[in-house]
Amino acid sequence: MTGPRRIFETVLYAENLAATAAFYRDVLEMEIITQSDLMVSFRCAGGVLLIFDPRQSSPPGREVPSHGRAGAGHLAFAATDAEREEWKQRLVAAGVEIEAEVPWEQGGTSLYFRDPAGNSLEFAPLTLWGGGW
Repeated sequence: MTGPRRIFETVLYAENLAATAAFYRDVLEMEIITQSDLMVSFRCAGGVLLIFDPRQSSPPGREVPSHGRAGAGHLAFAATDAEREEWKQRLVAAGVEIEAEVPWEQGGTSLYFRDPAGNSLEFAPLTLWGGGW
């Protein structure tokens, strides 16, 4: 057996789930699967993005193991150069500040911005980790 096949779920945290859910739904146009006081889940090609309220997910004694974090998380979405430019225009039009654009030695450029919870988001080139995926 080799390593895991793919990442199935990715988790970020936000205390204001309503504002964060609206950002991912309206600005990034991601489909909401479920939404509750604990978390909101989004469909993302081949996987699921979960955003939990850390105040709800971190107390001990939960049915599933407790988890949470302090500080900003990070998530990178794959994007071609053309897609990155389209996302940049869409984000700017939605009033989202572009935090940085970083060119990589392997080719391509990453576009960094933040969600309403302060999580660092990135549109990264397919060349970043050594392959076209």
